[in-house]
Amino acid sequence: MAATAVKGTLTHEHIQAFKSILGDAFVFADEENLNHYGHDETEHLLYLPEVVVKPRTAEEISAILKICNKDLIPVTPRGAGTGLSGGALPHLGGVLLSTERMNSILTIDERNLQVITEPGVITEVLQNAVKEKGLFYPPDPSSRGSCFIGGNIAENSGGPKAVKYGVVKDYVLNLEVVLPNGEIIWTGANVLKNSTGYNLTQLVVGSEGTLGIVTKIVLKLIPFPKYDLLMLVPFASLEKASEAVSAIFRAGFVPSALELVEIDALKIVSKMVDSTAVPVDDSIAAHLIIEVDGNNMEVLMSQMESIAELLTQFDAGEVFFADDAQQKAELWKLRRRVAEAVKTSGYTIEEDTVVPRAELPVLIKGVKELGKQYGFHAVCYGHAGDGNLHIRINHPTIKNSHGNAEMTHALRALFELVKSLGGTISGEHGIGLIQKPYMATVFRDANLHIMREIKKAFDPNNILNAGKIFDLN
Repeated sequence: MAATAVKGTLTHEHIQAFKSILGDAFVFADEENLNHYGHDETEHLLYLPEVVVKPRTAEEISAILKICNKDLIPVTPRGAGTGLSGGALPHLGGVLLSTERMNSILTIDERNLQVITEPGVITEVLQNAVKEKGLFYPPDPSSRGSCFIGGNIAENSGGPKAVKYGVVKDYVLNLEVVLPNGEIIWTGANVLKNSTGYNLTQLVVGSEGTLGIVTKIVLKLIPFPKYDLLMLVPFASLEKASEAVSAIFRAGFVPSALELVEIDALKIVSKMVDSTAVPVDDSIAAHLIIEVDGNNMEVLMSQMESIAELLTQFDAGEVFFADDAQQKAELWKLRRRVAEAVKTSGYTIEEDTVVPRAELPVLIKGVKELGKQYGFHAVCYGHAGDGNLHIRINHPTIKNSHGNAEMTHALRALFELVKSLGGTISGEHGIGLIQKPYMATVFRDANLHIMREIKKAFDPNNILNAGKIFDLN
């Protein structure tokens, strides 16, 4: 039986039961709320839930899931709604469960360098809170000012700092999770090493809300680096810029961030935020944003000088060094607003490809060739240091890839290229709803069978984010 076939009927009695658990003030079935929670940042897609619930505790979530599991009511977990793969879209109707009220940082443990937080805390709020203690939580998605830490767990988010510090999974020690049947478990222990049975913690990280709902999170922290330096490097060729990325690492440098932004994307975002911080003349094809950090300023200065000298071999233009915190903030603001700006300008379809970093030039060339073949224009940007390239597509007549046969054909060709380069179809945005058709491009049947069996073990009635990542057979 397919995942989308298992669906009970939500009744007035169910809504009354939810109100008895949460109170009337946190159960919504009005048109405004259903529309608001019926979309995230994925393309231009809208699927209305039948009811929105906003629990405050794991126990309240448990009570709701027990009802839904018994009566086969679909439940879609949602964080801040900043996702780009449709993971929070309630495409089966049913219950939309928002974690926005679970927004407390519970404990910052300075002795053990850990923080315990609820899932509805905004990522940047968490980072700033631990920074006040001299501590550092490095994963920093571009939407860190609005996304929730729980959503980051669901997608195994990365961001610019991932190239040096790793992604979310590298900082998660333990999770409190409500299972689809309402049972509440902890997945591990608050320790740095754990070889005690299967690693359920890491299984839940990146599972996109299909296995359970995370209600508490224990994260590892590290000391905050004292200094950082930032430079912007223009290139006349997009391929030369991408070639330079691998060369930096081969030369022995590990930047704390290494971002690539194509000039067309930079022009759009500079206009949107009314910024002249970055030169955007027609002689430039792309920029690299390169950051180093650490505790010894002399070492960092030497690294930057050596990297700048190395880049002259790749026809780099004049290097711009950010002199102060304000200039650094301006450059990062431009980079972090790129996705929003290009989507507003018509680049509504986004792909989150990742390849070994030395293969970036081949991937970028292939993207441009596919654009000519299938009649779309693409801009490229992203975390070049770890090979994670975001590809934004503007097609004159197609605004959503989901359910469109022509765009599905084009994207399958893109993902075949990615696979041939040793890459995969998502680096940090997840599979969700819209990448589901392409899972067979990168996985064998045996892989998908194992994933389906894991889903069945956690959620035998298939109520929790059903139809995301794959359908059950």
